[in-house]
Amino acid sequence: MIPLLMIGSKVAEIDGTTTQIIQGYDATTLNTDPNMEAIFGELKPLSALFTAAIRRMKAKSDAETFDEEREEKMDGWYYLLMAFSHHPDAEIRNAAHTLLAIFNNYGMEIKKETLTAESSLLNSMLADYANRELSASIALIPQGDVYLAALQQAQTNFENNRLSFEEAQAEEGTLENASALKKQVVDVINKKLVSYLNVMAGINDATYGPYARTVAEIIATNNEVVRKRRSSGEEEEEPANTPVQPS
Repeated sequence: MIPLLMIGSKVAEIDGTTTQIIQGYDATTLNTDPNMEAIFGELKPLSALFTAAIRRMKAKSDAETFDEEREEKMDGWYYLLMAFSHHPDAEIRNAAHTLLAIFNNYGMEIKKETLTAESSLLNSMLADYANRELSASIALIPQGDVYLAALQQAQTNFENNRLSFEEAQAEEGTLENASALKKQVVDVINKKLVSYLNVMAGINDATYGPYARTVAEIIATNNEVVRKRRSSGEEEEEPANTPVQPS
């Protein structure tokens, strides 16, 4: 018997498992069975949409990671300037105040903006600091050039990912997300493919048995990963509403 694909599988796991199931099917001659063709005629387009949704999800996740990085560097630059604004040396102290005044024109509030708006404001801030008249002030702050370069690099990293992020944002409103597609994919596999193969392999093992055993192995491998994650107490993704194979 083929086990059901377990409910606690992550989206990437479902995506990989589905791809293997489809590749296995394409290597058989079961396309002569109209019922199998109907099942895969539904599963293949869903799988393509699911993979695309995961790419969008990853692009958004990457953008958030790069945003956290640049906000950390922004904090570092601000607190460096704050520290040296109290330095006993008047020249260093004045330089810090000059640079701090520019930062305060934008303020920490820019971190509360949307990622795209924050990016625009940070680019403007960095352009202000690139003014030649400020190079002497930056040079007076110990490691000031290092901190500012780190902030610039973090912003560059975000910008390099920005197009993928904005494309993902634009598509998210018009296309189904990965979680919704995950449920549909699992439903087709569990309620249609697994159910049908279990019956047909029992009736005609010579024709259906080899592929049924392949699917069983693919799903069993996936389910073992889920079981190990459960036993380790690792948090799972929100489950899809589909039957669960008893552990």
